[in-house]
Amino acid sequence: MDQAWWYSLVLLFFFLLASTKLFLLKQTPVNHLPPSPFALPIIGHLHLIKGSLHRTLSSLSNKYGPVLHLQFGFRTVFVITSPSAVEECFTKNDIIFANRPRLLSGKHLNYDYTTIGAASYGHHWRNLRRFTALQIFSMNCLNKSSLIRQDEIRLLLGKLFKDAQHGFAKVELKSRFSELAFNIIIRMVAGKRYYGDDLEDLEEASQFRDIISENFELSGASNPGDFVPFLQWIDYYGLERRMLTLKAKTDTFLQSLIDECRCSRESNSSCSLQSGNSTLQEETKTTMIDVMLSLQETEPENYTDTTIKGIILILLIAGTDTTSVTIEWAMSLLLNHQEVLKKAKAELHTNVGHDRLMDESDLPRLPYLQGIINETLRLFPAVPLLSPHESSDDCTIGEFDVPKGTVLIINAWAIHRDPKLWEDPNSFKPERFGEMGGEAKKWLIPFGLGRRGCPGSGLANRVVGLALGTLIQCFEWERVSEEEVDMTEGAGLSMPKAKPLEAMCKAHQAMIYTLSGL
Repeated sequence: MDQAWWYSLVLLFFFLLASTKLFLLKQTPVNHLPPSPFALPIIGHLHLIKGSLHRTLSSLSNKYGPVLHLQFGFRTVFVITSPSAVEECFTKNDIIFANRPRLLSGKHLNYDYTTIGAASYGHHWRNLRRFTALQIFSMNCLNKSSLIRQDEIRLLLGKLFKDAQHGFAKVELKSRFSELAFNIIIRMVAGKRYYGDDLEDLEEASQFRDIISENFELSGASNPGDFVPFLQWIDYYGLERRMLTLKAKTDTFLQSLIDECRCSRESNSSCSLQSGNSTLQEETKTTMIDVMLSLQETEPENYTDTTIKGIILILLIAGTDTTSVTIEWAMSLLLNHQEVLKKAKAELHTNVGHDRLMDESDLPRLPYLQGIINETLRLFPAVPLLSPHESSDDCTIGEFDVPKGTVLIINAWAIHRDPKLWEDPNSFKPERFGEMGGEAKKWLIPFGLGRRGCPGSGLANRVVGLALGTLIQCFEWERVSEEEVDMTEGAGLSMPKAKPLEAMCKAHQAMIYTLSGL
């Protein structure tokens, strides 16, 4: 062993010794902290995290209390499953908990913590939030984009009808729901489709799918360097190298979308001047990128190309997988509860009929369908652990002190199954949302709470409601075998099904004429 290697070992030994001392000092009960399991030096409670994180944290909370203190390496973490504590976090302490913890993925995959999901609370974040609320998720904007959602769902219906017009056929649904969700978002953003059989540019579509797939993988990857300081010096498993490579590919692709849209706008502007038609450019301004480029002209400091790319990326990452997973879980639950499926079909027959396809305007008249969606989100929330918050200052939660820099994790999955809040909490009962009072309903929190709650809940409900309702209206559904659909949860941030959903599908007799015209 050469001398340099020995020096490295000695330095590492002293670093570990110093880290251990600092860790033990940090464990000194200076503040009144919540209950906590026994922690190991350096890694803290990381050794307790095995299997499904939301289930592991729920078990620890059941043992030690609804406000739980954990140490993930050098990061102090509070896990909350108490409704009263959650309410206190997002009322009295809402601004204090409005930050996000700084992780490696936020640096490399979220434009150096500048996207709406990773940015610290402040002027930049408030500007992003205002833009998304007014220009993407407002009622007016959602109504304008409804034709895109309707068109994509009709394309899905047409493909299913092709397979199942003459009798029951086995269909794989996971990939179909994923294609639906991605095409809806990317058409709203850039006016393109990247999934399906009618793509103009297969190479560009393939590149897009690869980039998005790798973003999902690396965004959900656990980076030990985020929690153990000395591992920040080491590219553990090559994660940082992969993130840097993906960052470059993603940036190039998103910039090409912006440049293409910018070029199209300039071309339309030229045509408008030559023809004297002042409304031509406004008529062609249909995508989110168009809107952002218009704002860039008047507010260049707030809508740089980097800001626009960050908005596009977050819409794709946050608004696609979660939606498709929710539809898949809902269909799985319906296949295992045929009596619920029959009630939903009867509601659609009464309020929509069979002479046309349902549309988004029908959703307010379908309370039982909404109950199915709510119950799906309760049992299988697409984000079982709400996006983590970080305290910007010292504060208190109930009787406990919260040090500055504490990471706050809300276990929505555990709250949704709390027997103190929900009668028979592990059962699928959509009618509970028609019977229960508002006090219990308010603890359905799949989209988060407070000022950093998800602004896209309205869009998600429209996509899930229209897709699920139309599938129920147009087709008969049965399980592939007599065995119930496997409801095992898989690995991933959005809690996907472990086994992709397959089902037997047949066109509803009364809808064949309508479906044949798609």
